[in-house]
Amino acid sequence: MFLCFFKECSKKTKTDDQENASVEVPSPAQENGEKGEFHKLADAKIFLSDCLACDSCVTAEEGVQVSQQNAKDFFRVLNLNKKCDTSKHKVLAVSVCPHSLPYFAAKFSLSVPDASRRLCGFLKSLGVHYVFDMTIAADFSILESQKEFVRRYHQHSEEEPTLPMLTSACPGWVRYAERVLGHPITPHLCTAKSPQQIMGSLVKDYFARRQNLSPDKIFHVIVAPCYDKKLEALREDVPTALHSSRGADCVLTSGEIVQIMEQSDLSVKDAAVDTLFGDQKEEEVRCHDGTSSDGYLAHIFRHAAKELFNEDVGAVTYRTLRNKDFREVTLEKNGEVLLRFAAAYGFRNIQNVVLKLKKGKFPYHFVEVLACAGGCLSGRGQAHTEDGRVDRALLRQMEGVCAATPAQPPETSAQVQGLYQEWLGGADSPTVQAALHTAYQGPGQPASSRDIKW
Repeated sequence: MFLCFFKECSKKTKTDDQENASVEVPSPAQENGEKGEFHKLADAKIFLSDCLACDSCVTAEEGVQVSQQNAKDFFRVLNLNKKCDTSKHKVLAVSVCPHSLPYFAAKFSLSVPDASRRLCGFLKSLGVHYVFDMTIAADFSILESQKEFVRRYHQHSEEEPTLPMLTSACPGWVRYAERVLGHPITPHLCTAKSPQQIMGSLVKDYFARRQNLSPDKIFHVIVAPCYDKKLEALREDVPTALHSSRGADCVLTSGEIVQIMEQSDLSVKDAAVDTLFGDQKEEEVRCHDGTSSDGYLAHIFRHAAKELFNEDVGAVTYRTLRNKDFREVTLEKNGEVLLRFAAAYGFRNIQNVVLKLKKGKFPYHFVEVLACAGGCLSGRGQAHTEDGRVDRALLRQMEGVCAATPAQPPETSAQVQGLYQEWLGGADSPTVQAALHTAYQGPGQPASSRDIKW
């Protein structure tokens, strides 16, 4: 999914024949007539049919900032490092989202671990200094979400409802909730930061201090499956609690990286992904218990069942309801439903969730919400053809390689437990709230013109 400039959207979405019209976003390099390496790369296009809302979603200033997050900006830093005085060099760090790796694996007919090493080797051949796997950041986000759900469950009452809890890892959904829905939806958003935001803090705070670097000396690039991650990098609370540096300086989609790889004639040797600790060997590439998402529902469901009802849940059994992108999971005992969770992917399903929640007729304790139908694997930045259609054959390949990757619960990660102590001073320290949680703002009562007709 991708958010567009609302002025263009309000003009061009009035007629069906313009539904897939696009807005060209010129880059600074384009305007200045610069031509560097890979200058033939196609500029990003914003498809109006992908908008999540038709009003007040993205300001013109934000649109300009999003347009600057492209391959040209990435190569600008790479080329400066080659030309300028060493005192002005930037340390380039690239963090790869877990759901980008299956795309690289499918595109190049590799396993996920081999695709990870191939991608890492290519990026380092360009001049990137460090390549990180973002799974560790997703671990933090899931663990904090688990604790928050249990806390909300205990605090919930009819007078002060804290449930359902809605996930907040998808930037398209969060932007829609903040800019369009507002209250009564935003209080239900989980306050745990997204994996991208947490990774920004890990790189610009923890890793920077370990390397004795100022955060502004690091140029941090995120490789992600969807364009909304570019917009997420603009959130005002992304800078770490200790530094004013933005957590992510540039976001490139998986498709943009593949385009760079296909146009390159560099000789590449596979390389192991780096760790934030610097002195530890690479761990095996792993994933979470969710083929098309980071598995928030499955992990939080198991944790809640154990913590609240002392029930051990093995395999999570989903029941498809309205469509394949709306599923539910229940925990039942003696005929009583103890927990009722749901996964709602795509904005048609999200709209139904919102309408029922506003009417007070919502039976779920928790909902995993994702803007893209089909989940993160289906992000437009990697799983779509040039005309905007889903590449179903590629998506099936991605699902296959993703399912073959070992899943590991975040609780079992020794690195995460070590970081809780070394970086944050303990899992329950006050620093955890500042580093791993956020707050949401809403527009108040949304105007009737913003209501979406599906």
